[in-house]
Amino acid sequence: MAGLGGPPGGTPEGGPGGGEDEYRSVVFDESFVRAARLQEFSAQERITDHAPAVRRRPPLRRAGLSRQALILVVLIAVAFGTAIYMGVRHPYQSSAGGRAVEPVRMTVVPLAPRERVPGADDAAVLFAHSPAAHFRTAAEGVPLPGARRTAHFSEDQVVNALTTAKNYIVRSALDPDVLGGGQVRSVRVLLDPDQLRQFDESITSPAADGRHAPTGWLIRFDPAHAELADPEIRVDGSLRVVESDASTLDVTADHTMVYALRPAGDARAEESLFTVRRELHFRFDRDDLRLHQTRLVASYVQAGPLSCADDSANHLRPLLAGQQAGVGAPRGTDPFTSDDAPALCGTLAEGAQPKG
Repeated sequence: MAGLGGPPGGTPEGGPGGGEDEYRSVVFDESFVRAARLQEFSAQERITDHAPAVRRRPPLRRAGLSRQALILVVLIAVAFGTAIYMGVRHPYQSSAGGRAVEPVRMTVVPLAPRERVPGADDAAVLFAHSPAAHFRTAAEGVPLPGARRTAHFSEDQVVNALTTAKNYIVRSALDPDVLGGGQVRSVRVLLDPDQLRQFDESITSPAADGRHAPTGWLIRFDPAHAELADPEIRVDGSLRVVESDASTLDVTADHTMVYALRPAGDARAEESLFTVRRELHFRFDRDDLRLHQTRLVASYVQAGPLSCADDSANHLRPLLAGQQAGVGAPRGTDPFTSDDAPALCGTLAEGAQPKG
């Protein structure tokens, strides 16, 4: 039985103490009402328009940009700034884009024999009786030394520098197509782009000025004068790598190469040996290492038997079996011209020739 003053069945829902007591703590203030998505029509609006009891309120307009619009503006600004930065600092541009490129210093010294050049019907006989008897053949004669990381370059980067230097030596001094005086592209593609102009000028307009001698870049014989008698060129030498600074690796190559030659177009003629001692100084920055290219800094070549009177800048014209240097002097050197490299000539030692 309900208590005094209490209706039968207890307090009804919605009355004081009923099921809505849990919502008493909710305060519907003005900001809550203004933010409501639905709005109740007035009694007059419902009578005249026969509209539903509620309508959707238009979204509130805030002063300034919305949060989403602001984020979009920031993203566009960041993307635009990144595009400008990448255009100025392109990942494939040389890190030394503004550097002054020094031309390659090159010296070619012909070595003239005192006596006639010895020859034989078979080059193997000449090799067996020459200082090159123990040399290895072709690329096997250019082995890579053990590579270790340096202070600022990894072991892989050091190996990359040595491998690129070896490729340059093989292509520029052991490739029959290059030796024949024709193909040069295989050498050109290994050079840093900063040196391509000097290389191209050397090939198209050779000069014995210490900067534009094709034989300073590569070894090639006058195709109208001599040809290879044996493709197995004997080679011996070494490669050495050092870190010159935090961004540069230097590789020094010192190799002696011995070629078996005969007169061009005469397969029955006697064969003779021709020796080239070649010292090359390569330089690599990080872009060169990544692109498998190099900068040739200096080239020093001694080659013989040659005549001192012949121009050895464009092609080498070896003295072949039975020939001798004769009387002749190198081209004149003008001491009043700063760009004129001194003409040099040496004498080929008797011990460098095959012994009979």
